[in-house]
Parts: sequence; C-alpha cells; structure tokens
Amino acid sequence: MNNTGNSTASGPALAEGPDTASRRPRRAGGRERRDPNARATGPAYITRAIPTYDIMGEESLCRIEAACDRILAEVGLDIRDDDECLALFRRAGAKVDGVRVRFEPGHLREILKTAPHRFTQHARNPARSVEIGGNSVVFSPAYGSPFVMDLDRGRRYGTLEDFQNFIKLAYACPWLHHSGGTVCEPTDVPVNKRHLDMVYAHIRYSDKAFMGSITSEERAEDSIAMSRLLFGADFVDRNCVILGNVNVNSPLLWDGTMTKSARAYARANQAAVIVPFILGGAMGPVTNAGAIAQAHAETMVGCAITQLERPGAPVIYGNFLSSMSLRSGSPTFGTPEPAIGSMVIGQLARRLGLPLRCAGSFTTSKLPDGQAMQESVMSMLSAVHCGANFILHSAGFLDGLLSMSYEKFMMDADFCGALHSYLAGVVVDDNTLAIDAFKEVGPGSHFLGCAHAMANYTTAFYDSSLSDDTPFETWSEAGRTDSAVRANRRWKQSLSEYQAPAIDPGVDESIRDYVERKKAATGDQWY
Repeated sequence: MNNTGNSTASGPALAEGPDTASRRPRRAGGRERRDPNARATGPAYITRAIPTYDIMGEESLCRIEAACDRILAEVGLDIRDDDECLALFRRAGAKVDGVRVRFEPGHLREILKTAPHRFTQHARNPARSVEIGGNSVVFSPAYGSPFVMDLDRGRRYGTLEDFQNFIKLAYACPWLHHSGGTVCEPTDVPVNKRHLDMVYAHIRYSDKAFMGSITSEERAEDSIAMSRLLFGADFVDRNCVILGNVNVNSPLLWDGTMTKSARAYARANQAAVIVPFILGGAMGPVTNAGAIAQAHAETMVGCAITQLERPGAPVIYGNFLSSMSLRSGSPTFGTPEPAIGSMVIGQLARRLGLPLRCAGSFTTSKLPDGQAMQESVMSMLSAVHCGANFILHSAGFLDGLLSMSYEKFMMDADFCGALHSYLAGVVVDDNTLAIDAFKEVGPGSHFLGCAHAMANYTTAFYDSSLSDDTPFETWSEAGRTDSAVRANRRWKQSLSEYQAPAIDPGVDESIRDYVERKKAATGDQWY
C-alpha cells in the first residue's frame, strides 16, 4: 500500500488540503438540502488523504511492461490519415513503414519525460479551477450518450435542452468539480455545428472547467478559439483551460481524426485525455493482463503524439477497460475484472509520472436501480483507489453509456459526495479523539447532547440528500418512495432553482458572435 503525490496542492483557495477543517463535506440537511445551488459548500477539487493501492508486485508489472514493449516493437500500431503525425514519429526515430509505426523498448518512455506530472485546468471562475495530477481528484459527469432517460418520458434521443440541463445540474452540484464535455449528444442540432452550442453551453451555464470537441480537427480548433475569447489568447497559450477526450480505435489503431485533434490541443498548450476503449474479447484479449498491456501501448503512443507536437504540453493518461458477455456478445460495464485491472493501470501511470483518467460510474443496467448502483460503485471505487486524478463518467452513466439518466445523475452525484468523506480519511487530533467527551459522559451513559456531539454533529457524517433513513412506518406513510423517485424530484427541484453564473456581457457577446458566424458559413450536416 503506497501513498503517491505527497505534495500539498497549490490550487485555488477552495481546494481541499489534507490538514484543512473544510475538507469534510457539510451535511446535506438544513440549508444545503433546500438550496441545490449552494456550491460554496463543495471544494474545487479533492486532495486525497488516503493512499492509492498497489495490488501488483514489481515482477508482474515488469512483465506487463515487457509485453507492451513487444507489442510496440514486434507488431506496432497503425496511424492512418495523418501524414504529419507519421512524420513526427519518423523524425523522433520510430520505425515507420507506410502507416505502421514500431518502437524500440524505452523509446516512448523517453519521449514522455517532457509531459508535466500535474497541471492546473483553469475555470472562468478562478475559485473553481482544478488541479490534475498528484494527490488531486476531480469528478466530472458522464460523456457521450446519444440518448437521455428519465422516469417521466423514458428513453429518447438527447436534445440541446437536455444538454443544457445537465450542465446546469453539474454546476449546481457541490460534489462535481467539472462541467464535463459531451454529456449527451444534442441530436436536434446539426452534427457539424452542435460542438459550437455545446462549448457555449459550458461557458454560459457554468463557471467550472470544461471539455471541448474532438470529432474533427476543425471542431477542436473551434473549441480552443472559443476558449481564447473567454480567457484571452495569451492566457490560453500559457495555461490549460480546456480538455479534449481523444479515443484510440482499439486494437492498435490511431485514426487521423483523433491524432489531428490531439495535436490541435497540444499545439495550443491544452490537454488531450488519451483513452483506449478495450472491450475484452472484441477490441482486446479476454484476459486482463493482455488487455492492460495493449492499453498501455496505445495510451503511451497517444501521449507521445502530444509531446512531439509540443513538448511540455499537458496530457492525461486515460484508460477505459471493459468486458463483454461471451454468451451474447453484449458489452458489460461495472464488472470486477476491469475494476481490478484499473488498479494496475494506476500503477503503470504512476511509473510514467502522468496524470491519470480511469474508470467511473459504469453500468449496463437500463434503469437507475440496484444493478446500476452496484456496478457503478464497483467501478467508481476502483477509480478512487487506483489513484485516478480526473474521473470522467462520475455521474449519469446508464445503459452501457448509451443513455444519460437524470435520476442516475443525481444518485451518482450523491455518491460522489460520500466519496469526499471517504477520501478525507480519518482525522486524528484533539477534537476527533474526544477525550473531553468521554470525561463528560462517563461509563454507562450516552453521547447524545454532550458538548462534543453538539459541536461536531453538523460535520461529523456525510448526510445524503437522497437516502431515506427514517423508520419504516414514517417512510411508508410518506409514500414509500425509492431512490429513483427521490432523485426524480431532486433534479427537477435543482433545475427550478438554478441561477446562471454571471458572465462579462462583452465576452459573452463575442463568443455568441463567433458561434453565429461559424454556423452561417456552412450548411447543415445531419450525419
């Protein structure tokens, strides 16, 4: 059991530190329960006070790294439709044969030495900027679902209104630190223009850090251009203000759409999140060790692309291990094998010294039910224990990521609140040891009402805003509601009480003008 990244965060004033009294979440009752926009109760990000967990010994880790080196040297990866990317690797000394690229052992590790171990992603509200790397943990909503779902209207294609709603819910939630990216696809907006509306929604309806588009180089450039209008071009050139989630076409293929987007972010000194998607048995081996070796190879190549484009550009080592039902061929999420595999991925990322994105609230359940939360907790706990710094898919993931659920979003966000307390560890000081309370109470009595209890009761325990802890009779008389029904009421209340954060009118106008000009310059494309 090892602790990683012992330095104290130097982030914003609202960020947690291991010795600050504010790191424990306030109870969700009282004012916080009534006011879902009371964001000041939550930190800008978490500084973990518990160690990461190293489950694999040195010999086995070395064998996985050796297997990765053999894949890179003996098989290689294809890089298609990006001649400049191939040229970057050729100049760096890789063996390039057509679109196939091979690497000698240790070559990529040498390239990756220029990548920062940690960095700040700035938010338009400086108090909400996040630290990524080291001991920092950042929770971000789920990403990429074409459908949305709620108890009232069921499963349907996502719209721009749904997208904006989820931005507002993430902004209002004190336990989510990041606005996310494509929280759902707004399918009522043309494919070639929806990225403009999505980035603008993040900018206008939240003041937390956000992600941009990666579906083409031009859309990545648009996302960065809008960020320059928001922060100023000089500031953006010196600081990270936007992330791009770039996916490998596993197995062993980087296509030009992704490599060009990754290079666009790196060129602008913005962070690409490099993520293979390995569905065990389909896009990778069914065995965990082989899938991990493959993921490590694919991710290192993607991270290296950013460093060859601009040495020192921030980059996040990402991972998305998943499994499948070998009886039906259907993907499965939140299962134990990918969860424990994430623990090994954490060790490999730390050996490279790179910030880590891993796991999330994964589930294949079609409803916000017991299966959904069982699988999500399995996966989410692996993320916090493996040392993930940026946890995408922290809230809303349902239906194997095909659906973004309003109710699941609220349930996951509530669990993220509990994880704030979990990651705070056990504080040991004069107050928590409670010697004066023992003296006051004495043997055979109780602590209810004693001075220590009265002084600490509002902060001692995480108080869920969704769980029902009343007696059975009280719960029955109140309507016998389950978690999903309570979550349904909660998201509606949160949206009804939402108030947009202030934004400079001139900046807002310049961004809206950019969006309108870009939209007017080309026709609509719907596929």
